Parts: sequence; C-alpha cells; structure tokens
Amino acid sequence: MKILFVLLLLCQAGSTVKYTLKYLTAGTSGLHDFPDFMGVAMINEVQFGYCDSNTKTAKPTQDWSRQFVKDYPEYLESYTQSCLTSPQIIRSQTDQLRKALNQSDAVHILQRSYGCEWDDESGETDGFDRYSYDGEDLLTLDLKKKTWIVSKFYVSKFRFKSDDTKTEMIIHSLTNVCSSFLEHYVQYARSFLQRTDLPSVSLLQKSPSSPVSCFATGFFPDRAVIFWRKDGEELFKNQRDLLPNHDGSFQMSVDLDISLVKTEDWRRYECVFQLSGVKEDIVTKLEKTAIRSNHVSGSGFPTGRVTGVIVGLLLLSVCMAGLFIWRKNNNGIICVKEFNGHLIEN
Repeated sequence: MKILFVLLLLCQAGSTVKYTLKYLTAGTSGLHDFPDFMGVAMINEVQFGYCDSNTKTAKPTQDWSRQFVKDYPEYLESYTQSCLTSPQIIRSQTDQLRKALNQSDAVHILQRSYGCEWDDESGETDGFDRYSYDGEDLLTLDLKKKTWIVSKFYVSKFRFKSDDTKTEMIIHSLTNVCSSFLEHYVQYARSFLQRTDLPSVSLLQKSPSSPVSCFATGFFPDRAVIFWRKDGEELFKNQRDLLPNHDGSFQMSVDLDISLVKTEDWRRYECVFQLSGVKEDIVTKLEKTAIRSNHVSGSGFPTGRVTGVIVGLLLLSVCMAGLFIWRKNNNGIICVKEFNGHLIEN
C-alpha cells in the first residue's frame, strides 16, 4: 500500500492541477419532516453551497463562497430560483415514475449527479451526468459517443431513446458553461483547495469485543491512506471509505480485530496515516491507555462529532442522481414521453 501511495504522490506531483465542479440533487417522497428536495454544490468533493425545499434559499457554506456571492449576488439569486422551482419538477417526476412502476407511496428517492472537470494548465474540460432511482443506477451520459447508457439493472425493463438535440445542449452545458463557472469559482477557492491540514488521530472502540478503529479526521486534501501494520508489515483489511466533514475537511478509519491479537503482541501493532504533500507519517501505537471507548464512563468517545458526521452523510447520500422512466402499459402499447429532453420508451 505504501509503495502504491508513493507512486500516486509522484504521479500527482508531475501532473497538472484538476478541479471538479459537481452538483448533487435529490427528491424524496414518503419521508415526513424531511425536505422533499435537496441540492449540494461541491468543488473537489468539498461542499460550498446547499439548498433544500424547507429553507427555500441557496446558502454558501464556505468563507470563500460567501465572499463570492457577496461580490456576485446574481449567482446566489440564480441558485435560489433553481431551489424554488426544482421541488415541483422533481415531485412530478417522482410521482410519474412511481405510478409507471406500479409502486406504493413508500419512501422513494430520485437522484442526479452532474458537473464538469477542468485542467487549469491545459484548459481541457470534461463533463459527467448520472441518474439513479431508489439507489439503483439508471443512466449515464457518454460524452464522447454523445449517447446515454442504460444500467444493467434496468436495461431489460426499459428502452431509452434520447433526443439528440437536447443531448447536444446538455453536453455543451457540461463542457462549456459548467467549466466557465468552475474557473470563476477556483479564483476564489484556490488557496482553500490547495491548503494542507493534518488530522487528529484517535483509537476508538465501541465495546471490549469490538474492533479497535484508528480514526483520522480533520485532514485536507483528500489524498490520503490509513492502515494498520504489524512489525512494520502492512495489513490490508477493513479500511473504510473516505468521508467528508461539515467544515470541508475529511475523515477515514481502519479497523483492527484485536480478538485475534494476543495481549503481549499489542506493542507490535501501529496505525499509520499518510497524507499527500506531507513527508512524515502519523504513527499511533496500539496501547490500551490510548483507546477511547463509550463503554467506559468519562472516556471521551467523540459520539457528538461522529453522530453529526453521520447525519451529514445521510443528507449527502441521497444527493447522487435522478431520472423518470416509463414502462409498457398493461395492454402492451408502447408509451413514449419526454423527460428533460429525453425520450424514454418501452
């Protein structure tokens, strides 16, 4: 793992800087006391804007984005207008989809993830647009072929026919309009995105029989790895996904099953965290006195922060992709309807 990480750093050091602007939107139904629409704007996986159908206004979430909309209030007005109109559109799409699939009024999530990438040295741009429904991928836009790819999950149920003119418009928006926005944002966000923040690293354990988790949080950028090693040899098990924090930093963890470790062997284990751009590893020895657990009164297990992160991730998890699909009606007649410029037939 360490060799791969070093190679990754070398590749990054010799490459140009790339930025990604991503919009995540989600419409929900069947959830009480929960927004039926949410939208998140992100640069390089860091959230800088948010809106939902309850607040009915777009809000910048980073200092640089607050300064940006102060200088350019028309951007905030545009996002707020989108936040006001999107819920009705997505609600209608969700209802049509639910009825077309003969589904109940249970919880459903209609999602979309789209945006662009920009290389600030070469000027090259690329875009992406993906849709999903109830956690299943549905459509992905292939910009090179200028076609939409139906996921395997639905390919046997639906035939998708795109409107070529509308597809061209979407591609133009993703590769030109979006990249112009991104370049503008980067002028304000560059120092924020190029900073280096070291993490706090803790050893956590829920109960005496639970694995010991090496938890690193508050670091930036997201190019990092964390692993356990024994006698200097790396162990390749149980590393969890990289996750975002509310402040624009990141967290990640790796578990160690100590039920398989003899007490006298604890000193042979250590957790290693490596961050891009930082030469020194952060090494944490496996010691009983260093473990923080919520089964010991006053141990200081950071349940508040972890819970807050989990809630934030739940909000982000429903903001991935979105689509409306028709299916063949009972008498076998092919139904064709237009949805955001696409024709979906069955």
